[in-house]
Amino acid sequence: MQADVSASDAAPGKPGKNSPLARDIDAYIDRVWLRRGLSANTLAAYRRDLNAFGTWLAVEAGRDLVQARDYDIEQYLAARHGGGLSARSTARLLSCLRGYYRDAVDAGRLECDPTLDVAQPLLGRPLPKSISEDEVEALLAAPESDDPLGCPTEFRDRAMLELLYATGLRVSELVGLDVSSLNMRQGVVRVVGKGGRERLTPVGEVALHWLTRYLAEARPGLLRGKPSDAMFPSRRGNAMTRQTFWHAIKRYALRAGIVRDISPHTLRHAFATHLINHGADLRSVQMMLGHSDLSTTQIYTHVARDRLKRLHSTHHPRG
Repeated sequence: MQADVSASDAAPGKPGKNSPLARDIDAYIDRVWLRRGLSANTLAAYRRDLNAFGTWLAVEAGRDLVQARDYDIEQYLAARHGGGLSARSTARLLSCLRGYYRDAVDAGRLECDPTLDVAQPLLGRPLPKSISEDEVEALLAAPESDDPLGCPTEFRDRAMLELLYATGLRVSELVGLDVSSLNMRQGVVRVVGKGGRERLTPVGEVALHWLTRYLAEARPGLLRGKPSDAMFPSRRGNAMTRQTFWHAIKRYALRAGIVRDISPHTLRHAFATHLINHGADLRSVQMMLGHSDLSTTQIYTHVARDRLKRLHSTHHPRG
């Protein structure tokens, strides 16, 4: 009789505190906490996962946790996934089991890790959300930008939106820019990205126009004599926070009549999508986005494929 391992039974009843399974799991959790200092929630999740698998293994195979075979783990993961567990949750569960069995090998309790040949679940990568070029134009025009002296905050936001769409910066990179980061003469912005990696990203003429006006006409009104190196300060002189800009872009999207949910990251995706639509190659887009690995940028290959299909349909005699 198969043990029920559906998603609703992800954590079966905890064994007695003095049971061999409970003592084994407790000892492992203690070692993990000492080595890695994980949070209480993470340790509790590990405990639940190991308890669930150990209980299932005892019922199904009559073996202890440390005696599991690779086919036991594969059968358990398949049953959990078939019971409604997502691929991502299945991957997290396998990661937990890998940690336990690596520890058992390191401690000399096992000669071979039974998870070594267990395949990682295919998570897939969601396609990035983007918006059309017309929607971008409406969003960029949403802030009040006719009077940089009378409405410096909205003029600042217009400059930020223009720069974000022109460069594909992450929002943390955008709000963290200093005035010295921008080289107007060369038309580039120096960005410090993930891992402290620096890159130079070109800035288009339209964005440079708005930045020039903002720095000369609106930024002094925001600072009102306060010293600040931040390119996009708040009225207090501090750099704008990511959360503040996130709320601002939501407000401008509503004003522009964009009904879908967007964020600063949406403009980053629009930057990459529209570049590829107009013929840019992935390697160049990778460099401008600051991706350390081209595989990260390859989520945009569907855009290139769609463009090729349209070109073929339009220009091929049998398209």
